[in-house]
Amino acid sequence: MAELTERQRLILALIIREYIETAQPVGSESLQKRYQLDASPATIRNDMAALTEAGYLRQPHTSAGRVPTEEGYRYFVRQLMGHIDLPADTKRTITHQFYQVGYDPDRWMRLAASVLAQQAKAASLVTAPHVEQARFKHLELISTRGRQVLMVLVLAGGDVRQQMLTLAEPVTQEQLSAAANHLNQLLSGLAPEAISALTTPLDVLEQDLVRLIVEELRHASQLLGSEVYRDGLTHVLSQPEFSESESARKALRILEERPLLEDLLTRTLETTNVGGVQVLIGGEGTWEELRDCSMVLARYGAPGLATGALGVLGPIRMAYGRSISTVRFVAGLLSDLVVELHSE
Repeated sequence: MAELTERQRLILALIIREYIETAQPVGSESLQKRYQLDASPATIRNDMAALTEAGYLRQPHTSAGRVPTEEGYRYFVRQLMGHIDLPADTKRTITHQFYQVGYDPDRWMRLAASVLAQQAKAASLVTAPHVEQARFKHLELISTRGRQVLMVLVLAGGDVRQQMLTLAEPVTQEQLSAAANHLNQLLSGLAPEAISALTTPLDVLEQDLVRLIVEELRHASQLLGSEVYRDGLTHVLSQPEFSESESARKALRILEERPLLEDLLTRTLETTNVGGVQVLIGGEGTWEELRDCSMVLARYGAPGLATGALGVLGPIRMAYGRSISTVRFVAGLLSDLVVELHSE
């Protein structure tokens, strides 16, 4: 693909800016007049034709202006936009809001979702912080009736998981307590990988319990926490791109269907550093539900302590500068708050 000239880069950036504001195709004459460009409308049309040939613009109708393609938005975000920061007074206002709510993680999450939606004019999601690598702390086994047993698993950090088990054959409470005591001594403080690597001889019951414990610990270590906070759905549904119910339904699936959201967050953020921002435009060929959407996502928290995810979802015609700067700033605030909470 040929390198764009400086004027072509400028024209692409201006067309994207105009289209984000108006949702209407952009013509050469209106572009020249509004921004008082040195080039003539004919020259601008030639550059627009070259950008269309390169795959960055498309012409929805024969006589209409141009609109950006997904590739055009990607080029804009990666090559043209540069680093954009929130205004200082906006940062001060948001920071003050967070410190007003005190050390209450639930209120942090709700406020973060509200701030993201309001500032980015998009739908927002925030996952609660969770331990980055779950570790075993304590196990209790309680006989209920017949072959049914309640397994109570306590993780380092205090998270409690309960699961009702149905054993192959009845086991006395004395046998259950003995198995729990043995595993408590053997597994204390271990992560799932370390537990799986153990070579200590175990009886059949203990082997089954260890397998279940490893599954629970791995599940607890996944990026998506137990609680997902959402806000701003009306911002998405009010956009012209989602006037058709089918497009709106697909957009909402991303936020409402937990397995889909878990897959998306895990695959996009698992290898992203805390504070790093990822931009997904049009599903990136992976998620059909995102075909008409863009997402800006980030991890927050403190490595080794607790991390979570946050982001915004909107049409591909998203105000990327504002969205990215808002997501980055709120992620930084939540990271600071997580560190303070765990240092107490």
